[in-house]
This record gives sequence, structure tokens and C-alpha cells, in this order.
Amino acid sequence: MTDEPARWTKATVYPDMWIDPNDDPRDSEGPGPEGELATLQDYLSSYRMTLRMKCEGLDAEQLARRSVPPSTMSLLGLIRHLAEVERDWRNWLTDGDPLPKLYGARDADFHGAVAEQAVVDASYADLEREQATTDAALAEYADLGQRVGQENIAIRELLVHRIEEYARHCGHADLLRECVDGRVGQ
Repeated sequence: MTDEPARWTKATVYPDMWIDPNDDPRDSEGPGPEGELATLQDYLSSYRMTLRMKCEGLDAEQLARRSVPPSTMSLLGLIRHLAEVERDWRNWLTDGDPLPKLYGARDADFHGAVAEQAVVDASYADLEREQATTDAALAEYADLGQRVGQENIAIRELLVHRIEEYARHCGHADLLRECVDGRVGQ
């Protein structure tokens, strides 16, 4: 006997996918976005949706479960971590004092991801707020080559780094979700 959940997918068209193409909100018909900024925003939007999709249908305990020991990661921890890094990316735009951490000391975003519905709700609200605030701050820069902040980082580099961060954590979410309830798919 094993505690491992049976592997399964909702997809019926392609068994290695998360969801059928007609039901996938990330899959759009027609040509791709025009221009560099629109392309970067499209990729970021897709990875944000992917993370949410990997968390859908789970209760607070499942979201908070550290399903890949010895890692302290959980799906809820990823939500909280990405809210924290969205805030931190705004710090890169300024020469001033950094914004305070949302959850406290290092790794508090993961350690504070406990199986309580109030924590889940607050974490999603934090993520939405921090994403919207960072999006608005970055929208102030028309020139993607403009360098900002103490690190003298180009806006383009910051946008690409955001995509990379979400993409990497979507990979983590794949493993975490499979270990929580067996659901698989890319």
C-alpha cells in the first residue's frame, strides 16, 4: 500500500495536458501579440493563469501541504512567495527605501502558509493586489531599455525576470500538485 495518489488528468483530447484546448483560458486563437511589450505581458499573463490553474479545486489543507519533502514549498507558499516578490520587484524601480516585507523574515511566505481558509483568501488577495500594483508601476515606463533603481536595471530585464520567476514556480507547482492529488499535465 502507498500514500501516493493515482495520477490523473482532466484532459480528454491530449492526456499529457492539464485541460482540453477548448477549455484552456491561456489558449487563444489567431496571431500572437504584436511587439515586445505585448509579447512579454502575454507570457506573464499565461504563467500567472497557469499557477492559478494548478491551485484550483484544492482546499486549504491541500494548498498548504508540503507535498515534496524535505522542501518547505507548498502551493499556498508559492502564492505567498510570488506576492512577496511582486512587491520586491517594485523596490527595484526606486532609489528610495524598500517597501516592507509582506510576511516578515526570510521564508516567512512559505512557513506562514498554513491550512486556514482565511490565510488562503488573504494570500490570493495579496497576490492580486501586488500584481496589479507592480503592473501599474511598470506601465509608467514606455522605454523598455530605461534603467532604473539602485541596481540600474533595465525595465525589459525586470519584465523578463518576472516571467522567469513565474515559469520556474509553475514547474514547482506541477510537482507539488501531482503529489497532493495526483493531477498531472503541462
